[in-house]
Order: sequence, then structure tokens, then C-alpha cells
Amino acid sequence: MMALARRSLLTVCVALSAALSLGCEDSGKKSAALAAEDLPFLIRATDQDVSEVRSGLPEGAPHLVQLFEERRPEQPAFEALHETLGRARDKTQDLRVAKSTFFAVATPDGKILRNDQKQDLMAGKMLFESFPELKKALEAGYTETRGSMPEAAGVKGKPDAQWVAAVPLRSGDDSFGLYVTGWSFSAYAYRLETALRSELISKLKEREKLPLTYVYVVVGDQAYGAPVSPEVNAKAVLESNPKEQLQSQDSYTVVKDIDGRRFGIAVGRAKSLGEDVAIALVRSET
Repeated sequence: MMALARRSLLTVCVALSAALSLGCEDSGKKSAALAAEDLPFLIRATDQDVSEVRSGLPEGAPHLVQLFEERRPEQPAFEALHETLGRARDKTQDLRVAKSTFFAVATPDGKILRNDQKQDLMAGKMLFESFPELKKALEAGYTETRGSMPEAAGVKGKPDAQWVAAVPLRSGDDSFGLYVTGWSFSAYAYRLETALRSELISKLKEREKLPLTYVYVVVGDQAYGAPVSPEVNAKAVLESNPKEQLQSQDSYTVVKDIDGRRFGIAVGRAKSLGEDVAIALVRSET
């Protein structure tokens, strides 16, 4: 009788263990499927954000050109540049709603004169050292690129990089320099994460719980998250081999165990930010 009882108990334990394992697997698959449903919202947001800069930056540039024309042959004063950068943004609808973390003016040789932040860490730095492709904007017009300038970082203690765009400041044969804007990837990840959370809250039904979500911007072999996002999540995203996975498809999903919790990860190409840029959503049901 005791042997039979032990066998019965063992059978129950095995069944329970299998059920729990299946439950975890199903939870991960559910999170991955829901993350895949949320991903297009994030990709559309990147398209819209880039579109605002593409249309707004050329419209805002004349405000800076006017300032240079009024002050020539002298260079505009530091404070006048700061005020005009603010006015150019305020008076240009697309720039007013743009997700940029900075606007700046640089000389034709790439020296940054001023940005629009109260604490200007970029002034005096050489723009082309961090973003050499922007030099093309002097002749070619509107130009986008990516790079890394520590003074434009949106997070401390972790690697960061930036997406930037520039248009030339010209009047006839006179070239005053470049009008530049952009965002740090860590700050942009936070922008997308916050937007998604608001979207999910608006769709919650009674008694439903808000899932745990983290957004990462994947650029090459780096995954940039919001300042407080766990680095272990970024590592899990990179371990899913996004560069290889996205060579033959625009998006994919995987299930990962991260610190003892089951997550679904959806990764999709964000072509408006660059051919080698992707958005990753890490999600777990609560």
C-alpha cells in the first residue's frame, strides 16, 4: 500500500511539474505573440518621429539664417543663438512636436556654437568627429546619420549613441553652417516605452493587469534601453541574434527566461532610422 501511495505521489508530482512547465512555456509564447502585436505601434511611431524632423528641420532653418544675416559679418552671440533655436522650434509645427533631445548650430567646419539646452555640453565640440556624414549636408542638403557624442548622451554610466539630422544654413553664396537636431537612443527608447505603456493602459479591460514592457533600440551589435532598463534584458535581445534574424525577414519573436521570469521578445526593423536599426520589445504578463 505504501509503495502504491509513493508511486501515486510521484505521478502527481511529475504531472504537476509538467503542468507548471507548460504554463511557463505558454506564458512566454503568449507574451511573444502579444509583443508581436504591439511592435507595429512602435515602428509606426519611429516613422512618424523621423517624418517630423525631415519636414520640420528645413522649415525651421530660415530663422537661424535670418539671425546670421542680421549679425554679419560678426557671428551671433551665444545667447542670441540660444533664443533663436528656441524660436525656430516653437514656430515650426513639426519641430514643436518632434522627439529631439537637442537642436544645435554648427559652423561650416563643424564646430558647435550652441544648442538649445540650458546646460550646453556640446558647445565648442567638433560635430564631424562624432558624425562625419553630416559634413555632406553642407552641399547635399538635408542629411541623416548616426554616431556617438558623449555630450549628447541621454544616460550616465552606460553606452549611448545618437540619431542626428542636419540642413545647411545658406543665403545666396553665403554659408553660415548647419542646423542640427537629433535624439539619444536611450532617451528615444524611453519615449517609445512610455508611448506604448500609455497605449496599453488605454486598452486595458476591467481587472486586466498591465504587462511588464521594455523597449530597446538595436543598432548593429548594441541594444540601447531607457536609463533604468535592465542591462540583462538588452543582453537577452542581442543573444537572439537580431542582425542575422533580420537579414531574411522584417521581424521575429523569441521566448527567453530572464532572471527567472518568462519573457516574450519581438524585434522588428525600423527602416526610417536606418537599414541596420531595429526596435525590440521585451514583454512579460503580470
